[in-house]
Amino acid sequence: MFQIYGVLDLIFLILGIGAFILSTWALVHAIKTPARAFAVTGKQSKQVWLLILGFATLFSFAGAVGYLNSIGFLVIISVVAAGVYLADVRPAVREVGKGGNSGPYGPW
Repeated sequence: MFQIYGVLDLIFLILGIGAFILSTWALVHAIKTPARAFAVTGKQSKQVWLLILGFATLFSFAGAVGYLNSIGFLVIISVVAAGVYLADVRPAVREVGKGGNSGPYGPW
């Protein structure tokens, strides 16, 4: 007999692990980014993003290990928070600190 719940559990486990990896990546980048970069770009402060991404990582880890529902409300919110950081904040803060000494083919 084909066990459909076994396949669905595996899919939800993979999605939960993916959510955890995404939120961990965002949290590590936020930790490594200087606080000045957040202020210069006009984004929320570094402490706010560390708090948001810390909770996102916690909730996505709980979803990945099965403590929370794998695709529960908090896990989805965690993915949205990490996605907003990686799509909006990360590109803005990465540009801070890059000097103006780059030519048309890269820095000289």
